[in-house]
Amino acid sequence: MSWDREQPFVIDIEVTAEHIDGLGHANNAVYVTWLERCAWEHSQSLGLGLDDYRRLDRAMAVLRHEIDYLASAYAGDRLRMGTWIVESDQRLKMNRAFQLVREADGATLVRAMTTFVCIELSSGRPKRMPPEFIDGYGKALVQPYPLEL
Repeated sequence: MSWDREQPFVIDIEVTAEHIDGLGHANNAVYVTWLERCAWEHSQSLGLGLDDYRRLDRAMAVLRHEIDYLASAYAGDRLRMGTWIVESDQRLKMNRAFQLVREADGATLVRAMTTFVCIELSSGRPKRMPPEFIDGYGKALVQPYPLEL
């Protein structure tokens, strides 16, 4: 695999019939669910799962998705999605980059950037990241550099 950055957290995805739309390829909305799945699995690997979010009364909520769809995925394709935490102000915001690659030919199908904001679950309002978020997500922070989307 030719990743945009070193040492991605990677999940495997198999495109199934349920992902395919009327045009015969994976629907663009499905990619967003794959971004979410990858982000959650990475968070859990860092020791920050849903139970931790509830206990801390904090969550990282999506503020913005930027997605470039570069090529289509089709039923039966085996894909690998990598993610990196590329920026964190260690107060409210964090940016996560994604790259989706088709195993068969190594083609990058999607590049995306998601901005998250820390919220208090009980109020839904922005709140500072707790130390557990700063430490957990901080250990996965990679050196950011410009990336064409």
